[in-house]
Amino acid sequence: MNASGWIQLFLYFAVLLAVTKPIGLYLIAVLDADGKTFLDPVIKPLERFTYWAIGVDPKKEQDWKRYAVALLIFSLVTILFTYGILRLQYYLPLNPQAFTALTPDLAFNTAASFATTTNWQAYTGESTMSYFSQMVALVIQNFFGVAVGIAVAAAFVRGVARRETSFIGNFWVDITRVSYYLTLPVCIIAALFFISQGSPQNFKPYTAVKFLDPFTTQVQKTDDKGNPVVDAKGQPVMVNQTVDTQTIVQGPIASQMAIKMLGDNGGGYVNANAAHPFENGTPLLNFFQMVYLVALSAGLCYYLGVSVGNKKHGWAVWVAMFLMFLPGILVCWHFEAAGNPIHHALGVDPADGNMEGKEVRFGIFNSALFATATTVTGCGAVNCMHDSLTPIGGFIPIFNIQLGEVVFGGAGSGLYGILVYIAVTVFIAGLMIGRTPEYLGKKIQSYEIKMASFYLLIFAAIILGFSAWGALSNWGPTSTDPVTHAVTPSNGTNNNGPHGLTEIVYAFSEAAGNNGSAFAGLSANAPGYNTAIGISILLGRYAMLIPCLAIAGALAKKKISPPGPGSFPVHTPTFIVALIGVVVLVGALNFLPVLALGPIVEHFLMYAGKLF
Repeated sequence: MNASGWIQLFLYFAVLLAVTKPIGLYLIAVLDADGKTFLDPVIKPLERFTYWAIGVDPKKEQDWKRYAVALLIFSLVTILFTYGILRLQYYLPLNPQAFTALTPDLAFNTAASFATTTNWQAYTGESTMSYFSQMVALVIQNFFGVAVGIAVAAAFVRGVARRETSFIGNFWVDITRVSYYLTLPVCIIAALFFISQGSPQNFKPYTAVKFLDPFTTQVQKTDDKGNPVVDAKGQPVMVNQTVDTQTIVQGPIASQMAIKMLGDNGGGYVNANAAHPFENGTPLLNFFQMVYLVALSAGLCYYLGVSVGNKKHGWAVWVAMFLMFLPGILVCWHFEAAGNPIHHALGVDPADGNMEGKEVRFGIFNSALFATATTVTGCGAVNCMHDSLTPIGGFIPIFNIQLGEVVFGGAGSGLYGILVYIAVTVFIAGLMIGRTPEYLGKKIQSYEIKMASFYLLIFAAIILGFSAWGALSNWGPTSTDPVTHAVTPSNGTNNNGPHGLTEIVYAFSEAAGNNGSAFAGLSANAPGYNTAIGISILLGRYAMLIPCLAIAGALAKKKISPPGPGSFPVHTPTFIVALIGVVVLVGALNFLPVLALGPIVEHFLMYAGKLF
């Protein structure tokens, strides 16, 4: 933990703090159906045409049930649209590598993943997706997904701010304005910046480059059908192969990176994600992306404060998120810098820390900061391999996700998630002082707490239930014995013991949290995992959206009572500490037992000299 890292950490939070208010102010205009922006002369005609084309009256608002139905219909149509493109990929244009269609289970998993901003990828992007699929199926879903998340957050805030009404906005207006006034213009500028930092943006076929110094390696011989060849003793027959060519990926990469990071989507164009120089080519671009992926969620805190008429409350929420974010960075950084004692015993310099799975150009601090930032938000992009982190270093990303993705969280989903926790916090505070719980003058009653409880319980049930099922099942790829041709099932883990359990738990945590990052040792591209993770993703998005909208609808109908001497102020240090306590305790109580069996016990075993 050196001075360079401390300076970068200070600059990171200084920049994040500086952009919070400007972004929040712009969001206030965007999320108001009558809001005025500097883009109106260009975009307003397109906005009006869109409402006319889809038959929407922008002045007609919806109650929470109609809002939810519109959202679900829209999401279903976009999922089916993406699924169709992926299944028909071979026959569609812009496929210079002639990639085949995705299997039904992988297409389902991918469509569900990108529609929900999860962007879990059970495939290798550069060897699976055509340019058409990347642009039309996946990038469009990235725009739609973030628009849905911010729309729900705005609807929730309106429910808090309004009084004695059943209306919380118009879903079609919200997603239209988010897309036209926010994500599209920002991503055009961001894509140009990515290009300036070395990210390609073209439709060229992949480039084959000849090595200046070819080399020879041994590979197992295969027959005409691609089956491995073995000798009479059942041993593999090896042959020499000269390697003199490398294939370099091309395509519309910059445009995908722009929305991937802004919308906390996280799905990489290439398998290495933000560790690849085409996605993250310079230190400046790396720093930009770490701010960029948190910026919208930070700005939404200010939007909350202004919208409810209490700016201090918005900043209090921001501070609570910051105070949960910072310790994760420091803990991950510390344990990665400390390294692995088993490696030290083998002669690795302790000063190097744990560099396994990291880009040398980023080093330990930037890897730890990126890993923490991408998991406190819903992003899931990675510039290092989380599977290669030390046990406690890996504990931080998975615990961040299990807190509910509310530490800034995904674009929109972080705000509506923390609002659920705020409702629980003021409810507990009210009970402790013997008064009816209130939030900004509105009484928090049994209906709101039931919906909040459902939100919290469904999240835990998805993670723990599917993880237990996965640990007991053979959902991974099968293997075939080259001699007997016997098929052997597997659970897909690349490691045994606690690390293997962590791989499974992480997969379903990111699915329920709509994060998309991975302990990449899990081989998940198999029908069992694709289906189970796809279902987890959909439940983690839509089963948790509905109670949020229900709470918003209930709050919108309530009267606002003036604050009294017994009211719980929601802008004080006491509120900040209480909110942090509720978030951490819910996460700890739900998931500490399984974390104790995974990364925590692995940490102690590592110091006992055992690796997995």
